[in-house]
Amino acid sequence: MTNKIKLINKTIKGYKISPVLPEDVKNYLIDIDGTICDDIPNEQPDRMSTADVYPEALKTLNKWYNQGHIITFFTSRLESHRCVTEKWLKKHGFKYHGLLMEKPRGGNYHWIDNHMVRATRYDGKFTDLVEKNVKIQVFK
Repeated sequence: MTNKIKLINKTIKGYKISPVLPEDVKNYLIDIDGTICDDIPNEQPDRMSTADVYPEALKTLNKWYNQGHIITFFTSRLESHRCVTEKWLKKHGFKYHGLLMEKPRGGNYHWIDNHMVRATRYDGKFTDLVEKNVKIQVFK
């Protein structure tokens, strides 16, 4: 599924830099297994087509999509699992912009980027996000 997202061109010191989203648009990267459905390891791909969906995840993600945010699924599933994954997402009615396969497995992710990155650990309840002050690691 796609819809048009308007990127804003920026310049710094007279040079173009990578375009950015409008401030009111979020770029969500969402895991699949254990986040929007049953946690299924790559070693059991036969279970992927019958995974139980987490209803609140479906409701929340489709709401964010309808509000104009970007929804991209970022999963550790293998490229060979793309077809079954796309069929499962379509069957359950997920609206999304992209699907990235083969995220490194094992967790403990640290994302380093020149754009702002925010992380939210899913702990079993999919709801709207709220602001909270937390301790983070940054470069000196």
